[in-house]
Amino acid sequence: MLGNNKEELPLLESAEIKKSFLYIGNSFSKIKMSRTLYKESFISRDLQTAKEFLTESFTIQGQLPDLIILDIPYKKWEHSDFIGWIKSHFINVRIPVIYSETAIQSDQIKELKELNLIDDVVKIENYCDGLYEKTKFLKKTNAYLNHPTTSDKFYNEMSNYKLNRSKGFIIKRAIDIILSAVAIIFFTPLFIVIAIAIKLEFWIKGPVIYSSFRAGRGFKIFKFYKFRSMVPDADKQHIKLAGLNIYESNNNETTTFFKVIDDPRTTKVGSFLRNSSLDELPQLFNVLKGDMSIVGNRPLPLYEAENLMTDECAERFMAPAGITGLWQVSKRGKKNMSTEERISLDINYARNQSLKGDFLIMLKTPTAFIQKSNV
Repeated sequence: MLGNNKEELPLLESAEIKKSFLYIGNSFSKIKMSRTLYKESFISRDLQTAKEFLTESFTIQGQLPDLIILDIPYKKWEHSDFIGWIKSHFINVRIPVIYSETAIQSDQIKELKELNLIDDVVKIENYCDGLYEKTKFLKKTNAYLNHPTTSDKFYNEMSNYKLNRSKGFIIKRAIDIILSAVAIIFFTPLFIVIAIAIKLEFWIKGPVIYSSFRAGRGFKIFKFYKFRSMVPDADKQHIKLAGLNIYESNNNETTTFFKVIDDPRTTKVGSFLRNSSLDELPQLFNVLKGDMSIVGNRPLPLYEAENLMTDECAERFMAPAGITGLWQVSKRGKKNMSTEERISLDINYARNQSLKGDFLIMLKTPTAFIQKSNV
């Protein structure tokens, strides 16, 4: 069975949406939201039908989907054959392949990644908006990694990154687990005090912990935690404060980051938490879960991350999301920070990250996190 969504679901009104994806599986409800983000989505129940569709689409129309989603039980040889078939039949086109987390077991995920059969594993039904941006990210990075003639310098840098990550990843993860677990236990009394202070200021209204979706390494979307430092409807006031953004461009170009000096949405307790960086403490749970690392590039709100899906900037997403990082110890709290400087620091960390470098950043973090200005 193969079908598409041209008539079943409405499309978003955007000139940018011209992509398509192929879903292989039977749980169609998982992709209902994601299908509204694409011009076309195609459905296949098995790998053989998917092969026939890809062959016909490429032969007759000269087109292929921008993403393949696998949502069927994992069978090593069948999946190896399918991915190998794609690579051999469409040599000059790299189609990102994502596996649905709910259709696979943890030990199988490890095997898939070791065999280089997929690009990522995500919970499709919760991904929604992030799926489209992740597709763009994977296509850009995969294009460079598989076609070094496109950019020899970038290819060499990305290859070195993958090599360095394979050597130090286990040690870095072990350090993250130990440090975050110890810190959570140590700071538990402080968690309680901060929660009480926030509740008293808001007269018991609203949650103590603010959560939002952020983009981390490989454009992985995850729920990011902070102590609430702003009024309950702060997100709704974002557009009204656009003119106060310290990253605002002078030449009317679209800005990537958003930060306001003396942000009027910040509460009294929140101002103290932000200037002392105590609002960041709940991210220790993100580190323990594996969404983030102690040291890395700052995870970005989706509206900021989508502006970095360019050839020059996508590389910053090859580094893990972190509580602290090169940007924080270099420029955090300074009013003269430019978008270019911040992106450059993020890319520099992604290219040159090491355990020694992480250690030096952690040493500088305590003083860097005590801000001198309310930025």
